[in-house]
Amino acid sequence: MNNSTARALVAICLGSSLFTVLFMFVKIPSPVPETNFQIAYGVSSVFGTLFGGLCGFLVAFAGHMMNDYLAYGSPWWSWIIASGVSAAICGGATSKIADTLKSGVCGLKEFKIYAMYAVLGHAVSWLIVAPLLDIFFYKTDVLLAFRQGVTAFIMDSICAVLFGGVLLKIYSAGTKWLQEE
Repeated sequence: MNNSTARALVAICLGSSLFTVLFMFVKIPSPVPETNFQIAYGVSSVFGTLFGGLCGFLVAFAGHMMNDYLAYGSPWWSWIIASGVSAAICGGATSKIADTLKSGVCGLKEFKIYAMYAVLGHAVSWLIVAPLLDIFFYKTDVLLAFRQGVTAFIMDSICAVLFGGVLLKIYSAGTKWLQEE
């Protein structure tokens, strides 16, 4: 196993565990049933940005799946898949800003690129993937599926951009500090 593979495996294990804990315990309910502000999406978006789309997908997919098994006893596959898709799309930012972030730079340009991919990922996930899979897998009412999707898109985009942006700033500052040591 090479160093890159080992690093990715550690990132997936750490990220999915952190995602699970945050997803279970750090959330603010919304007025729409089964939707919450979830800062865990900031974590999965950052892992996708730093380690690539596959890592981001696995962090969110495994973290959401573990949450569903622990909290409810069974998975809600449509939203688990959508969670993975949102972080996978954030992996598109990897080639554009990951090296810059790893060198200790996290300026407005990097934040804008990250935010663009985070919002795009959540738009695809919650406005398309989750509602359509809810309707297909679970025969969810169309209006409810899309109302939940729109609410999740707005809340999770805000959480991913704000909390994820803070995490990227902390990460880049930490790498800069380590390089100076």
